[in-house]
Amino acid sequence: MAGNINCDSNVTLSSEILEVVMNHGMEGLPRALEIIYNEAMKIERSRHLGAAPYEHSANRVDYANGYKPKTLNTPLGQLKLEVPQVRNGDFYPSFLEKGCRSERAFKLAIAEMYVKGVSTRDVSDVIEKMCGFQVTSTEVSRAAKLLDEEFAKWRTREIGKYEYIFLDARYEKVRNAGSVVDLAVFSAIGITESGTREALGVSVKLSEAEVHWREFLERLQKRGLHGIKLITSDDHAGLKAARKAVFPSIPWQRCQFHLQQNAQSYVPKKFMKKTVAADIRSIFNAVNKEEADRLLRINIEKYCSTAPQLSKWMEANIAEGLTVFSFPAEYSKHIRTNNLAERLNKDIKRRTRKVGIFPNEDSCLRLVTAIVMEKSEEWLLGSKYLPSIDAE
Repeated sequence: MAGNINCDSNVTLSSEILEVVMNHGMEGLPRALEIIYNEAMKIERSRHLGAAPYEHSANRVDYANGYKPKTLNTPLGQLKLEVPQVRNGDFYPSFLEKGCRSERAFKLAIAEMYVKGVSTRDVSDVIEKMCGFQVTSTEVSRAAKLLDEEFAKWRTREIGKYEYIFLDARYEKVRNAGSVVDLAVFSAIGITESGTREALGVSVKLSEAEVHWREFLERLQKRGLHGIKLITSDDHAGLKAARKAVFPSIPWQRCQFHLQQNAQSYVPKKFMKKTVAADIRSIFNAVNKEEADRLLRINIEKYCSTAPQLSKWMEANIAEGLTVFSFPAEYSKHIRTNNLAERLNKDIKRRTRKVGIFPNEDSCLRLVTAIVMEKSEEWLLGSKYLPSIDAE
């Protein structure tokens, strides 16, 4: 029967859409919409005919008769559609009959397919809302499998030389064995010799324990990561241990922004907070390493009696934020904090918070990978992250 037709074209549909969006970003949305509608119309015609293309079926009621071009005006621009025809002429795609609800349907499709984690049920609902008919769970699962294969290729692709690396993690709520748990989402960003930025990888782990961070870093290394001059991150205990194990000779820059935040926990009086923040800022903004060290010694002594815990903390921690002085001053504001990774995490959070709780780990990894891939493509097409420095 028509309702049981297994359309193999659905398998390539997600791949084509993904390729368009990855290669062209937001500018590729009209083309992605053309692919969705053209494929949807083909499927709807097959269901109307009662048979797939070239299929011999007792249920066939008519025959395909080519395509007729149609230009559709939408808020996203003009779409070039190929409207399927049948011999007796009594077929016309339902969404065109309903007066072009393209923008709303497309936004709904993108929102649900990406924001809800591309679960089988969600994708079925999207296609039903957009096209007016249901697809089988098998068809959706095959499309999801293809999507996962594309994402896996990206996460395991060969990488190369990146001089500056940013590492961070955040947590997402995921259902696991009947309970809701917080899983750690790791991310790595690299800066090339030419100053461009690129997301190197993502991973979903049980926690930020050293064993999980080490596995993540070792995979980056096995994929060809080399040439690192500096690693910037916050002071995650597991990450710190793993970094020393996998990249023992690479200098580490502890995020100055987080150091400022951490320092406030050791300030005994509220009225002192602004002064302490200004003093630490003066250290970070010193003209060179020698001046930064001098100001650090002065402040350690300054707070020795009025805020002894702060003084001890500064002596033990602030120096970890001064590694940046060994690198070009023009790069300082870009590599002295982990803001680049923090902004990526905000983009992830903005999308994943609409999901709330992921149904499983695969769903979480799928959506996070999609978000990070999109952001990385945006970076590669945009301006350089580090300024060019003329050779002396």
